[in-house]
Amino acid sequence: MTVSRITFAPENTAVPDACIICGLGSLGQYCVVNLKNFGIRVTGIDLNRPKHWEVGQLDTLLDELIEDDARKTEVLEQAGVTHARAVLAVTENERVNIQIAFAARLLNPKVRLVVRSAKQNLTELLGQELHNFVAYEPTQLSAVPFTLAALGEEIIGFFRVEEQLFQVHRRVISPQDPWANSRRLYELYSRSRKVLAYQSTTRPPLSEELYLFRWDPEILAYPGDTLVTVELQSSSSFSPVVTAAPTTPKRQGWDWQKWLRWGHWRERISTWWEKGGTHRVALVVAGLMLFLLLTGTLLYDLYYPELNFPDTFYTTMILLLGGYGDVFGGLQRFELPVPWWLRLLSLGLTLTGIAFTGVIYALLTEKLLATQFQFLQRRPPVPAQGHVVMVGLGRVGRQVANLLQEFRQPLTVITSMEVGSEVLPQVPIFSGATATLLPKVNLNTAKSIVTVTDDELENLEIALMTRGINPQSQVVIRTFDPTFSENVRRLFPFAQVLCANEIAAEAFAAAAFGENILGLFRLEGRTILVVEYEIEAGDTLNGLILAQVSYGYGVVPVYYHSAAEQERKTMPSDDLRLHPGDKLVVLATSRGLQRVELGERLPPRYQVQVQKALNKDAIFYGGNVIAQVTGFDLKLCRQLMERLPNTLPEPIYRHQAQRLVRELAKAQVTSRLIPPSRGS
Repeated sequence: MTVSRITFAPENTAVPDACIICGLGSLGQYCVVNLKNFGIRVTGIDLNRPKHWEVGQLDTLLDELIEDDARKTEVLEQAGVTHARAVLAVTENERVNIQIAFAARLLNPKVRLVVRSAKQNLTELLGQELHNFVAYEPTQLSAVPFTLAALGEEIIGFFRVEEQLFQVHRRVISPQDPWANSRRLYELYSRSRKVLAYQSTTRPPLSEELYLFRWDPEILAYPGDTLVTVELQSSSSFSPVVTAAPTTPKRQGWDWQKWLRWGHWRERISTWWEKGGTHRVALVVAGLMLFLLLTGTLLYDLYYPELNFPDTFYTTMILLLGGYGDVFGGLQRFELPVPWWLRLLSLGLTLTGIAFTGVIYALLTEKLLATQFQFLQRRPPVPAQGHVVMVGLGRVGRQVANLLQEFRQPLTVITSMEVGSEVLPQVPIFSGATATLLPKVNLNTAKSIVTVTDDELENLEIALMTRGINPQSQVVIRTFDPTFSENVRRLFPFAQVLCANEIAAEAFAAAAFGENILGLFRLEGRTILVVEYEIEAGDTLNGLILAQVSYGYGVVPVYYHSAAEQERKTMPSDDLRLHPGDKLVVLATSRGLQRVELGERLPPRYQVQVQKALNKDAIFYGGNVIAQVTGFDLKLCRQLMERLPNTLPEPIYRHQAQRLVRELAKAQVTSRLIPPSRGS
């Protein structure tokens, strides 16, 4: 469901600058912190004042705290719901959250509703009816960062936009890499790729402020440097790997002569005998039955020469199948006196046949039962190496396990609870005490260890235990308390410490401002949100070109949908201008979203001096290039080209300016970049 953004109104209009958070558990407290970063008023409602704040000094961040039931209309009115921007219902009870949303909508038809709920079908239906409504589940939001941390590979994020799959890759340039010493960063851009971040081995770490663009697009990528790119995948990476089918020899005609050779049968009998067990019993029974059949047929043929061979064969077969009464009681030819030894032999054939038939039935029953058990879900063995060991199979654990399976990542699970065969049938699962089960999961050859139980101390204990066994593996720890999380990060830098509610709260807070959060991932310890905007008249994005959006707000546009032309573009050009009704999907930190919401666009500081044009055509095309890249008025740009040398009337952003110099050179126009002065 696409949700329109709510924007600040002009200064002379009363603006709803307050949010109400219903439920001050762990998630609610993190939401308070993120919302206060936007500089707005936050009111908290909970039945009881928490005895322990998980987020330090949270009571000082709240502008008002109401201890009451948020489902009551009078309580919501007291909190100022009629003038609020958004209501976040984030208690641990889904029913209560839905009831809060209903009460808030009745009091304020325009308020933004952000609900914590895992009932996807219900929330989609409610969104269609209530409007300006969105619902998330923290475990679903945090499962992706846990999964990507467990992979420990180049893929550090993924998301979908209108069935198109985007992946975020971290790439360390090696000396043999085709990008090494040969490609400038701007040359890596295409309709399917953008550079998000760049880290040089010879430069200090990037600061958080606009870190997505704190690199020079003109520099070369050197061995040892790290590049983070977002790339459009031509096909889903979750589709099964298609490998070449083994070549099947062309089938020849049936070699019937082979079946007539004794050597062939001797080889088959020897193979069965070597298998032992029931195979030997079957061979013995088959051999005795064949011997008795031939013996009985021969004796009856000798004693009754008037009978032909088929009659004697079928008579012996009937006796072996337990038909003694059928032979001597039903056929007239046997009413004549029969020698006692032949009757005794016939009785022996019948008794032996009955016994052997029972053995054959038993062997068949055993075979059928074994076949039936093979059809039951049997868990595969533990992978020998390169697998992920996950401890804990709660809500987060199951989400992570499903995602790892979609990535076709070998996985082994340890859980303290008993699980049925229908749960993750293709994954080896061990139930019991973790310490006793660790030796069974090939821990010393595992790629990653992920601890996602509901006890953060147990998660830390398991992580330290596994670290001693396999110090080379990735270690991912699930935590809940922010102070505990920070201490673990500082004391054990080898581990990736992820707090599910801390990660999810950024999405909840961003959703409070009307943005549609499509996903999130972690990059260098920060959460990157995938945000969809719908442009409205008068908001902070309307009328800007994408270069101003990207470099002014510090976000990365990855998808654009024009409302007027019904045109969709991936990795859109910086030249596109936004109009009401357009949709734009960007990657942004919380700080970037704050800038967009508040309209705090960083000022451009770079100038471009146009020096000379080689001919009249260059003057004409140069004006077009300047207008296209900068967004300036075309008439003004052509006037500038008529009076060379000249400088752009306004500064632009560095990436913009460097691109303009390159494009002007293609149009046979000489120009140069003028960096900002130290005092500017």
